[in-house]
Amino acid sequence: MKIFLASAEIDEAEWAGESGLADGLLTTPQLLADAGAFDDPRGLVQDLCRVVSGPVVVSVESVLSDEMYRDGRELARLGDQVVVEVPLVEDGIVAIRRLSTEGVRVAAGLVYSPAQALLAAKAGASIVTCLLQQLDAEGHHGLQVIEETRSVFDVGRVECDVMVASATTSSEFTRAALAGADSVALRPDALRALLVHPLTDRGVDRFLSTLGKLPKGRLGA
Repeated sequence: MKIFLASAEIDEAEWAGESGLADGLLTTPQLLADAGAFDDPRGLVQDLCRVVSGPVVVSVESVLSDEMYRDGRELARLGDQVVVEVPLVEDGIVAIRRLSTEGVRVAAGLVYSPAQALLAAKAGASIVTCLLQQLDAEGHHGLQVIEETRSVFDVGRVECDVMVASATTSSEFTRAALAGADSVALRPDALRALLVHPLTDRGVDRFLSTLGKLPKGRLGA
């Protein structure tokens, strides 16, 4: 399963790349704004593409078909890694189809059901993005939606990835993986939290205590 870092911060992107923990980036208009890219968000996207070797998901900023298409074309020119995210609304289906036909990689956003996911894939999306927290908040079983979507794709032999955005805990991350998600997007703090376990500190203390009892320079002798 792939991990996407949900961030538009250059230093976070560099850390994720150097550590090898993230396979790509998921940005949103809000994340780009939070990173200070009020006047030149596309310039920041280009900078992110220079420090990240994997896919960089960038959203269009419209819900009208022609505008989404134009946005998508312009975003795709920012870097070979760019995956254009298009909201799955009726006009969005048209934009997804036009962009994918022209060779632009497209992620369908705002996907909340297996049926929507299948329609997005049929239009040409290579990724469908499911918002786990929104599903759960509205009384749906978010992980069941992920599991059913993955099953629908497998049965129909549909080549489209299922992305969960965004897992916030180790438990959500693990359950998303078990449900069959192809990728999970996490904020930097959530990704770092995956490295930590309640027993980690005690394990480190025992490790250091053991080292302290060994003769100095033993391993280098």
